[in-house]
Amino acid sequence: MLTIRFSRVGKKGYPTYRLIISEKARDPYGKALEILGSYNPHSKQLQVKADRIKFWISKGSGISPTVANLLIDKKIIEGKKVGKTDKKATKKKDAKKS
Repeated sequence: MLTIRFSRVGKKGYPTYRLIISEKARDPYGKALEILGSYNPHSKQLQVKADRIKFWISKGSGISPTVANLLIDKKIIEGKKVGKTDKKATKKKDAKKS
């Protein structure tokens, strides 16, 4: 399955990210199918190819939760933000039910 996600680039201690589309099982630091934009978390600057992102979504590709929330904040795509899943809390709830 194709997924739109981040790939970390930049200096040590000062990351910047590329928005890429690649196979979900493939290493995000390897070869990407297409680079869709970049994100600088320090200045909160996002540069994207909105038309290409919408194209890939229309073809059925997935989006990582972090990228989806960022694109929803910047009003590039519409939808509800994805909540963070806390694995420890989920395990505790399951243990209490048993």
